[in-house]
Amino acid sequence: MSFGAAASAARDDRFRRPVADRPCPCGSGERFDGCCGPLLAGDPAPTAERLMRSRYTAFVAGDAGHLSGTWHPGTRPDALDLDPAQRWRGLEIVATEDGGEQDARGIVEFRALWSFGRERGVLQERSRFVRQGGRWWYLDGEVS
Repeated sequence: MSFGAAASAARDDRFRRPVADRPCPCGSGERFDGCCGPLLAGDPAPTAERLMRSRYTAFVAGDAGHLSGTWHPGTRPDALDLDPAQRWRGLEIVATEDGGEQDARGIVEFRALWSFGRERGVLQERSRFVRQGGRWWYLDGEVS
């Protein structure tokens, strides 16, 4: 499974909703309203890492609109399918390559902790991003 394979078309109240003045689910240490909140509301991500963090937060919150809207149209699937029983428990950025405000491409490698009922696991992925039209897009990822 990858973040690409783990996505849904409809919001569901069974997902955990981030709170504006609480720490962002992405683990940045910032408040949600100063971190991923604006990106989930439609602001463009300044870097590939920030887009990666916002996409993780979208999985936590069940925000399929953000996932679809930040997925490059050339690689985006027709439908997304998020399962509210799958819980995302933490994000660690392992490495980044390029992906800065002046770059055209970037790679973000991450580990995301998840649980599904009593099952626990770690998703590790090298995600590729491209900046086109002044915004970052998720292209795809390689799960290790």
